[in-house]
Amino acid sequence: MTGLVIRGSRNLFTVRTAAGEVECRIKGKILKSVEGYYNPIAPGDMVTVEGGLILGLEKRRNVFARFNQKGQAPQLLAANVDLVLCVTSFASPPFRHRFLDRALVQAAAADIPAAILCNKSDLAARDSPADPDSDWADVEERLSDFQRIGYPVLRVSTVTGEGVDELKRLAAGKFSVLVGQSGVGKSSIVKTLIPALEIRIGSINEKFNRGNHTTTQAVLLDVPGSGARIIDTPGIRRFALAGIPPEDVILHMREFAPLAGTCSYGLSCFHQTEPGCKIMEAVHAGVIHEDRYESYLRIRDDLSGKRAYPDND
Repeated sequence: MTGLVIRGSRNLFTVRTAAGEVECRIKGKILKSVEGYYNPIAPGDMVTVEGGLILGLEKRRNVFARFNQKGQAPQLLAANVDLVLCVTSFASPPFRHRFLDRALVQAAAADIPAAILCNKSDLAARDSPADPDSDWADVEERLSDFQRIGYPVLRVSTVTGEGVDELKRLAAGKFSVLVGQSGVGKSSIVKTLIPALEIRIGSINEKFNRGNHTTTQAVLLDVPGSGARIIDTPGIRRFALAGIPPEDVILHMREFAPLAGTCSYGLSCFHQTEPGCKIMEAVHAGVIHEDRYESYLRIRDDLSGKRAYPDND
């Protein structure tokens, strides 16, 4: 039979087949087509099963992955995805645009459309001061720039319901994956979309202002009445990119890509001090946001092995 992988860890996977959900192991523990990955199969994969064994893996449309630094290999988060939902929060934990930039680059490299969900908008509405130089103003300014360069941005609150209907429309009929740091509210969003779901909601570690892990493995869930399927993933403290050469980062940042190869030094330009650099000219002209430019430099350095930046930086 052919079945859909719902969840799994180590060598035990739950597969949904026409006969129901079955627990399966990989025959021989190895699938030749996925050698080199930290985990061989992810939610969203279609597999061939027989007698509690996974015998084969069907060709994937795409995979969404990150680099598992502990395992020193790419880790699959989801397969055959229509939409990556990059989740952050206005506060508690703080807004992390560097995380968004990395997740968006990984989605672009996999040729998967992406959107940004900024959760806990009720905190912004309750606490936002009038000062235009406040942290709240900075968050809104960054969200507005993501919208300017073409990303759908949803301001969401599972407390007030703001943005929930918009999210339902965006995800309807699609296979989406939620990715974000611990504590940003991925599980709360899933609970709002699937009220009958029994799910544990975590709290924030007040000392470090970051979330505690409550989702321990990626799991595929059906949203009633919409045709939507959503994969809820464990919180990721630091999103390390997988399978992207440093020189290709520019191709996966949408406002950078049209300028690739147009500098005086062509594709040899490092976009830092070279005369005639079109990327730096675009930064000075406001076409590329200074923070996005900084993210580009950090990501490229990370992938080149020059420097590993802090997980929340």
